[in-house]
Amino acid sequence: MITQSLRKEDTDRKWVLIDARDVVLGRLSSQVASLLRGKHKPNFTPHVDNGDNVVIINASLVKLTGRKAEKKTYFRYTGWPGGDRFQTYEEMHAAKPEMVIQHAVKGMLPKNRLGRKMIKKLHIYAGAEHPHAAQKPVAIKLAHRV
Repeated sequence: MITQSLRKEDTDRKWVLIDARDVVLGRLSSQVASLLRGKHKPNFTPHVDNGDNVVIINASLVKLTGRKAEKKTYFRYTGWPGGDRFQTYEEMHAAKPEMVIQHAVKGMLPKNRLGRKMIKKLHIYAGAEHPHAAQKPVAIKLAHRV
Protein backbone atom coordinates (compact mmCIF):
# COMPACT_ATOMS: atom_id res chain seq x y z
CA MET A 1 0.00 0.00 0.00
CA ILE A 2 1.45 3.38 -1.01
CA THR A 3 0.40 6.54 0.79
CA GLN A 4 -0.99 9.05 -1.66
CA SER A 5 0.46 12.55 -1.30
CA LEU A 6 -1.62 15.29 -2.88
CA ARG A 7 0.03 17.82 -5.18
CA LYS A 8 -0.93 21.45 -5.62
CA GLU A 9 -2.19 20.70 -9.13
CA ASP A 10 -4.55 17.97 -7.91
CA THR A 11 -6.61 20.16 -5.57
CA ASP A 12 -10.36 20.34 -6.03
CA ARG A 13 -11.71 23.52 -4.46
CA LYS A 14 -15.37 24.14 -3.80
CA TRP A 15 -17.22 27.21 -2.54
CA VAL A 16 -19.04 26.97 0.80
CA LEU A 17 -21.58 29.43 2.23
CA ILE A 18 -22.02 29.68 6.01
CA ASP A 19 -24.63 31.76 7.81
CA ALA A 20 -23.14 33.05 11.10
CA ARG A 21 -26.48 34.13 12.56
CA ASP A 22 -26.64 33.05 16.25
CA VAL A 23 -23.55 30.83 15.98
CA VAL A 24 -20.91 30.84 18.74
CA LEU A 25 -17.72 32.51 17.51
CA GLY A 26 -15.21 29.87 18.63
CA ARG A 27 -17.18 26.93 17.25
CA LEU A 28 -17.72 28.73 13.95
CA SER A 29 -14.04 29.62 13.71
CA SER A 30 -12.77 26.11 14.35
CA GLN A 31 -15.06 24.61 11.70
CA VAL A 32 -14.15 27.33 9.18
CA ALA A 33 -10.42 26.79 9.84
CA SER A 34 -10.90 23.08 9.19
CA LEU A 35 -12.67 23.84 5.88
CA LEU A 36 -9.91 26.27 4.83
CA ARG A 37 -7.21 23.69 5.56
CA GLY A 38 -9.06 20.86 3.79
CA LYS A 39 -9.11 18.54 6.80
CA HIS A 40 -12.63 17.38 5.90
CA LYS A 41 -11.37 15.81 2.66
CA PRO A 42 -10.13 12.22 2.49
CA ASN A 43 -6.98 13.26 0.61
CA PHE A 44 -5.83 15.84 3.21
CA THR A 45 -2.13 16.61 2.96
CA PRO A 46 -0.69 18.92 5.64
CA HIS A 47 1.80 20.74 3.40
CA VAL A 48 -0.66 21.46 0.53
CA ASP A 49 -3.37 24.13 0.46
CA ASN A 50 -6.27 21.79 -0.34
CA GLY A 51 -9.09 23.67 1.40
CA ASP A 52 -12.28 25.18 0.08
CA ASN A 53 -13.25 28.82 -0.38
CA VAL A 54 -15.53 29.90 2.48
CA VAL A 55 -18.08 32.73 2.35
CA ILE A 56 -19.50 33.83 5.72
CA ILE A 57 -22.59 36.04 5.81
CA ASN A 58 -24.30 37.77 8.76
CA ALA A 59 -21.00 38.22 10.59
CA SER A 60 -22.50 41.00 12.67
CA LEU A 61 -24.92 38.50 14.27
CA VAL A 62 -22.29 36.11 15.68
CA LYS A 63 -22.58 35.34 19.42
CA LEU A 64 -20.19 34.97 22.33
CA THR A 65 -20.98 32.91 25.44
CA GLY A 66 -20.68 34.02 29.03
CA ARG A 67 -19.21 37.46 29.72
CA LYS A 68 -16.68 37.34 26.88
CA ALA A 69 -18.40 40.21 25.08
CA GLU A 70 -17.49 42.47 28.00
CA LYS A 71 -14.04 41.09 28.86
CA LYS A 72 -12.43 40.15 25.53
CA THR A 73 -9.77 42.53 24.17
CA TYR A 74 -7.80 42.65 20.92
CA PHE A 75 -4.17 43.76 20.84
CA ARG A 76 -2.14 45.29 18.04
CA TYR A 77 1.20 47.06 17.91
CA THR A 78 1.95 50.08 15.72
CA GLY A 79 5.69 49.44 15.56
CA TRP A 80 6.58 52.56 17.52
CA PRO A 81 7.70 52.72 21.17
CA GLY A 82 4.62 52.79 23.36
CA GLY A 83 2.48 51.81 20.36
CA ASP A 84 0.40 49.18 22.12
CA ARG A 85 -3.23 49.50 21.09
CA PHE A 86 -6.06 47.65 22.79
CA GLN A 87 -9.63 47.37 21.58
CA THR A 88 -12.53 45.66 23.33
CA TYR A 89 -14.78 43.16 21.58
CA GLU A 90 -17.70 45.56 21.68
CA GLU A 91 -15.66 48.33 19.98
CA MET A 92 -14.32 45.96 17.33
CA HIS A 93 -17.75 44.42 16.72
CA ALA A 94 -19.35 47.85 16.32
CA ALA A 95 -16.66 49.12 13.91
CA LYS A 96 -15.73 46.00 11.89
CA PRO A 97 -17.72 42.84 12.70
CA GLU A 98 -15.91 40.95 9.92
CA MET A 99 -12.55 41.38 11.66
CA VAL A 100 -13.80 39.54 14.76
CA ILE A 101 -14.32 36.34 12.79
CA GLN A 102 -11.18 36.81 10.68
CA HIS A 103 -9.04 37.27 13.78
CA ALA A 104 -10.44 34.11 15.38
CA VAL A 105 -10.00 31.98 12.24
CA LYS A 106 -6.52 33.28 11.51
CA GLY A 107 -5.41 32.23 14.99
CA MET A 108 -6.44 28.64 14.19
CA LEU A 109 -4.48 28.38 10.93
CA PRO A 110 -0.76 27.56 10.55
CA LYS A 111 1.57 30.47 11.26
CA ASN A 112 3.57 30.27 8.02
CA ARG A 113 3.30 30.93 4.25
CA LEU A 114 0.67 28.22 3.91
CA GLY A 115 -1.56 29.81 6.56
CA ARG A 116 -1.28 33.21 4.85
CA LYS A 117 -2.46 31.62 1.60
CA MET A 118 -5.35 29.87 3.34
CA ILE A 119 -6.76 33.01 4.99
CA LYS A 120 -7.11 34.63 1.55
CA LYS A 121 -9.82 32.06 0.70
CA LEU A 122 -12.03 33.40 3.51
CA HIS A 123 -14.65 35.98 2.50
CA ILE A 124 -16.64 37.58 5.33
CA TYR A 125 -19.62 39.95 5.05
CA ALA A 126 -21.51 41.70 7.86
CA GLY A 127 -24.90 41.43 6.14
CA ALA A 128 -26.75 38.76 4.18
CA GLU A 129 -25.59 39.97 0.74
CA HIS A 130 -22.40 38.72 -0.91
CA PRO A 131 -20.94 39.11 -4.44
CA HIS A 132 -20.02 35.42 -4.88
CA ALA A 133 -23.28 34.15 -6.39
CA ALA A 134 -21.51 33.35 -9.68
CA GLN A 135 -19.36 30.75 -7.91
CA LYS A 136 -22.53 28.95 -6.72
CA PRO A 137 -21.50 28.37 -3.11
CA VAL A 138 -23.10 25.42 -1.37
CA ALA A 139 -24.81 26.42 1.90
CA ILE A 140 -23.91 24.24 4.84
CA LYS A 141 -25.49 24.16 8.29
CA LEU A 142 -23.29 24.28 11.37
CA ALA A 143 -24.32 21.98 14.17
CA HIS A 144 -23.63 24.34 17.08
CA ARG A 145 -26.03 27.21 17.57
CA VAL A 146 -26.91 29.25 20.64
